[in-house]
Amino acid sequence: MTLPVALPEWLDQRMLWSIAAGIVAIAALLWAWRWYRRRRARAAMLEMVTGGAFDFRRDVLVPDGQGGWVHADFLLLTPRGLIVLDVRDIVGNVFGGDQMTDWTVMQRARRFTFVNPQTGLYDRIALLRALVHEVPVDGRVLFSARAKFPKGLPRFTLMLESIRAEFPRVDRETSGRVPPAWQQDWLHVVAQLKPSSLGSPEPLF
Repeated sequence: MTLPVALPEWLDQRMLWSIAAGIVAIAALLWAWRWYRRRRARAAMLEMVTGGAFDFRRDVLVPDGQGGWVHADFLLLTPRGLIVLDVRDIVGNVFGGDQMTDWTVMQRARRFTFVNPQTGLYDRIALLRALVHEVPVDGRVLFSARAKFPKGLPRFTLMLESIRAEFPRVDRETSGRVPPAWQQDWLHVVAQLKPSSLGSPEPLF
């Protein structure tokens, strides 16, 4: 037979509720702090990716000219022209080449392949070139720092830590530096775009 446990006189029901409320409040503060840090980190990452652009669009659909649409992670209007970014968050050692159909990822005992991302990038570049008249169009496959290329980077690939060197930060208040013909092309492209549900507005690496 179990005898009821008597609570100390000072530990009444009101105090128990106060302790429980305090624990809940601390847990909520810890969650809010972690959420805030993640939000700040994502904002900093977004600024790193788009800081070299006078204007940009994220997670959009580009018309393919045949009634269909192609997803693009980022379109950037930069001093070098219109840049398409295909973002990849891959963990492990990546082995790939320009002429290879599939690239291989190795992480400890895990091994898998994915389609050479340059193929899709070429398609996006071609579609955008068909929409513009003057602005140059180029593209990069952007990898997070969690990917490593032991054999060297293939063509058109770019690591996140190198994006500022490739596309230096610009002052968006000086967008007048963009040639008028480029600006017209950009506005024309933007008018053709649709929001894409294939990308998420939150996660960025």
